[in-house]
Amino acid sequence: MFNNLNIVIGITGGIAAYKACGIINYLKKEGANVDVIMTNNACKFITPLTIETLSGNKVVCDMFETPDYIDVKHISLANKADLFLIVPATANIIGKVANGIADDMLSTTIMATKSKVVFALAMNNGMYENKIVQDNIKKLKEYGYYFIEPAYGHLACGTNAKGKLAKSEDIINYVKVLVK
Repeated sequence: MFNNLNIVIGITGGIAAYKACGIINYLKKEGANVDVIMTNNACKFITPLTIETLSGNKVVCDMFETPDYIDVKHISLANKADLFLIVPATANIIGKVANGIADDMLSTTIMATKSKVVFALAMNNGMYENKIVQDNIKKLKEYGYYFIEPAYGHLACGTNAKGKLAKSEDIINYVKVLVK
């Protein structure tokens, strides 16, 4: 299904970041080439070493890291991507992209890509329901970005509400439909 498909996964700093591991593992087993960009906050939840082991590729975290060879990484990854998947997609990354803020490796690469970009939403229900976040999601949908809605369930803050990352199978099935 995913043979030779280049998927760039962006991992942001939410508790659901660990769930990206299973998605990466599945995509790799199905033949995808997976490159990963992690925000600095994502690195506080899971390590780049874990993601490098699963993806088979070096994880990019820092825009200003000295490369092994001359490569404008945010542009080369943006051009390489057949699909861009942000999992989990926090209110922070949604706000940045919706407002043209490109101040880290993930946001600059999203801004530079011409591929389809899918945000798999995951955040506290109060944040998800916030009018500003909802306006940012609406704006990005109008621009042609794709969204996987969060699920209802037990959130890290202890409440049961809508904000939980969708099941991995649902995210993968969404991606399958987009790449057909």
